[in-house]
Amino acid sequence: MKYDPARHHRRSIRLRGYDYRQAGAYFVTICTQDRELMFGEVVGGQTRLNGPGQMVESIWRELSQHYPGVEVDTFVVMPNHVHGIIILVGAGHVGAGPDNPGQPQGVAPTGTMSLPDVVHWFKPLTTARYRRGVLYGGWLPFPGRLWQRNYYEHVIRNDEELNRIRQYIIDNPARWEEDPENPDNAGSVRGWPLQSIGPIDQDRIP
Repeated sequence: MKYDPARHHRRSIRLRGYDYRQAGAYFVTICTQDRELMFGEVVGGQTRLNGPGQMVESIWRELSQHYPGVEVDTFVVMPNHVHGIIILVGAGHVGAGPDNPGQPQGVAPTGTMSLPDVVHWFKPLTTARYRRGVLYGGWLPFPGRLWQRNYYEHVIRNDEELNRIRQYIIDNPARWEEDPENPDNAGSVRGWPLQSIGPIDQDRIP
C-alpha cells in the first residue's frame, strides 16, 4: 500500500489544486479550545478517559460506519486532543442505505467525502453529544467552544511514514509528560504535531 499524492501540504491550509476526496491516508490532529483538558487524564503512561473522552473515542471509532468510503486507522484520544489516521478509500458516498439507515445528529452530508468533510462533521457531532452530556450527565461545561477552529493535517506519502506515524500515535500517552500539548510544559512550542515523529516529508508554516 503506497499513498502518493501529487503534493504534500501545510498544516491548517488547503493545498491549491489538491483534491481532498482522493484516496489516501491522512494524519489528523484536533485540539480542544485553548487546550483545555476535557477528556480525562494520563496516569502511568496510560489514558484514563472520562465520559466526554469515551464519547469522542466512540464517535471517532464509528466514523467508517456512518460514512462509507472513510476508514479509521490508528488513533488516540488524549486529555485535550485527538490524533488519528483517516483513510479515504475513494469509493464512498454519504447517505442512508441498508447499512446506514440514518445519519448522525446535526449532519446532512451528500456526495463523496473529503477530509475536511470528515473533520468538520466530527466536530459538531461531538459538540452536540457533549452538550447533551452537560444537560443530562453532569459533564463539566466547556468554555466557549469544544474544539479549536483549525486542525492539523498531513498527507501520508508512503508506508514508511504511515508506520512511523502509527507508532507516534501509539506512544503518545507514554510521552504525555513531554507532549507540547500538555499544559504543564510551560514554554513548549505548540502547533506542529509532526515535530516529534522524526524525519518526515513535510511543509511547515514559518
